[in-house]
Formats: sequence, structure tokens, C-alpha cells
Amino acid sequence: MPIRYLLVCGTFLISVLLYVDRACISAAAGPISTEFGLSDTQFGLALSAFSLGYALLQAPSGWLADRFGPRLLITGVVAGWSLLTGATGWTIGLWSLVVVRFLFGAAEAGAFPGMSRAVYSWIPVKERGLVQGINFAGSRFGAAVAFFVIAWMIEQYGWRNTFQIWMVIGLVFAVVWFLLFRDDPASHRGVGEAERAYIEAGRQRPPTATGRLAPGAMWRSKEMWLMCAQYFCSNFTFFFGLSWMYPYLKRTYDLNPSEAGLLLMAPFIGGFFGSLTAGAMIDALYRRGWRRWSRALPASIGFLLAAAGMLGLSSADTAQESVAWLTLAIFGADMTLAPSWTFCVDIGHRHAGLVSGTMNMAGNIGAFVTSLAFPYLKEWTGSTLPFFYLAAAMNALAIVLWTQADPEKTLPEE
Repeated sequence: MPIRYLLVCGTFLISVLLYVDRACISAAAGPISTEFGLSDTQFGLALSAFSLGYALLQAPSGWLADRFGPRLLITGVVAGWSLLTGATGWTIGLWSLVVVRFLFGAAEAGAFPGMSRAVYSWIPVKERGLVQGINFAGSRFGAAVAFFVIAWMIEQYGWRNTFQIWMVIGLVFAVVWFLLFRDDPASHRGVGEAERAYIEAGRQRPPTATGRLAPGAMWRSKEMWLMCAQYFCSNFTFFFGLSWMYPYLKRTYDLNPSEAGLLLMAPFIGGFFGSLTAGAMIDALYRRGWRRWSRALPASIGFLLAAAGMLGLSSADTAQESVAWLTLAIFGADMTLAPSWTFCVDIGHRHAGLVSGTMNMAGNIGAFVTSLAFPYLKEWTGSTLPFFYLAAAMNALAIVLWTQADPEKTLPEE
């Protein structure tokens, strides 16, 4: 087996662990809110604290990935977020929970920018779409498993012990990653000459040798702004499923934790297949010479499906119907991920970590807004409909943004 395939297995597992640990807080929403006496809007502060920390550290983490390499960065972020997963189980009230979740988000921030930088070094251009799809499929598999498994673990061991068990699992994984991964194929003893030559021949060549982006290159790039805006829209939909859908299902349809967790596996399994579908579409269209549409078409189809799913969710009458519409929305939202991250590698080249981190920062500002918008819009209007309509409108806007984006317009270096 080519060593680069083992790399993909590793990044897939990072994505699984990332989202299991991230979903723990929503699965534990009931017992945490009960123990600490929290309202929905107060619990929303804890959810939004994660998104804010995650967003603010995206671009710096991307720079660190480019500067020091994904081996060190990913080892550090996995160890850091695992320790803070355990620390969540040591909190004593609202504000300690908010602080720990902010730091947890900041620690997780480097994961996807680090993986994006590893993809640039290890994966030829024509294979990147599927690889990005596989990585995001891992995150959705993790989320799907989390809501059922974490609910069961909380019932068996309590919410505090559950967080600490996942801390230990993460620390073990960080050690394994550091021992096995290398930043460049040429540094890995297991990579044969043929595979190394194949990777290097299929890797984009940066336009200059200085290694520095031209001053202000990202902020003057229309493509950078388009990617940030559309990713904000994508995360606005997805993060509702990750943060508020579980308590929404439990309350609206009077479900017990295991029932809600089992039902909520479906949307993230949908996201798993949405990521793989988009990744395969990207590579198939690219091989036919449609480079621009290989990014824009899967993303546009995804946003159309996400808009339809959020509109359908607004009129659902049963738990099963709600989950079916959310599954369509998450399938669509996750079709936008692989095109987005592949596009960042296209325009960023060896600065892929910084570029993708900047886009992900904007996306997680969308997640931050979602964390607060859902409970506050519901409190102000007495209905969830305004939130669902807003999400659908943002997905429609993102389709327009993608029609203007060109992956050939790379960021200039000095």
C-alpha cells in the first residue's frame, strides 16, 4: 500500500476524534445544564465560546502549520484539545465552562489547517478532492457515532468521567501521530522512490522561490473573500446540527437521550456520504479538464440541497421527519467542504495552511453566530422558523458566491 494512503487513514482518524470530542458538549447538554442550572441562552454562551476560540486561532494555526510543519502542529493540537476535553469534566459552573470551551476551541483550531498543509505535501493535485472528502467524512462519522456513544457513556459513567476517558484516548493518538508521520515524503523511510517521484510530479509548484506571500495578498484577493463568505454560510447550517439539533429533538418530541442520539446519527452519516460524493465529483470533473467547475459545481449543488433541507425542517411535524430534512441539509452542507478546502490549496500552494485557516476562521464565526442565533431568535420571536428561513437564505447566497470564484487566481508571492 502506498504510504500516502496511510497518511489519509491518519487524517481520517484525526477528523473522527476531533468531532467526537467536539460533539461531547451537546450530548451532555442535559446533565450539564441541570447540574449548573443553565438556561438555553446561557448554555449557548458555552457553545459560542468554543466557536469563537476556534475561529480566532484559525489563521495563526495555519501560519504555524506552514512554518513548522503539520507533524509538530497536529501533535500539539491533538494533545491540547484532549487535555481540555478532560478539563471540561472538571468545570464547576457557567463561567469555568465558558473559559474551558473557549480554550478547547482554540486548541482544536490547527487541526484542519494542519491536515490541509499535509495534503499539499503528500497528495498530488488530481487526488486531492477525494482525500479532502475522506477527511471531512471522518469528522461526520465521528459526530454520528458521538451522539449515540456519548449519550450511552454518560448514562453509564456520568458526564464528567466521559470527558476524561476521551482525554486519555486523544493523548495516546497524539503520541502515535508524532512517531509515525513526517512533514515531507522525502523524509519518510517507508516511501519508495517511485511513490516519492509520483507525489512530487503531481504537486503544484509555487510561482516563486521566496516562500513569502506578497504583502496584503490575501486581503486583496477576491477569491479569498468569496471563500470566507461562502464558508460562513456553510458552517451556519452545519453547526446547528452539531450544537442545537440534539437538545431541540429531545425537547420538541419528548425523546430520551439514547433515542435522540440514535436518530441524530442519520444526518451525520448523510454528511459522511456528502463529503465523499463531493470529493469524487471534484476529481472526476478535474480529470475531464473542468478545473473551475470541479470546485464550483459540487459546492453549488450542496448549498442547494442544504437550503432545501432547512426549509423542509421548518415544516416538519415529527422527529423522524425533522431528522430526514436535516439529513438532506447536512448532506448538502458537507458537499461544500471538499471544494472549499481544495480551492484553498489551489490558490494558496505552500501557504495552504494559512489560506485554509483564514477561510475556516470565517466559517467558524458563522458557527459562533449560530450558537447564539438559534436560542435568541427563538426567545425573541417564540418560534424556530426565523432561524430556519435565515439558514436557507444564506445557503442560496453562497451559490451566487461560488459562480464568481476562480481557482486559477493564485495568491502572489514576492
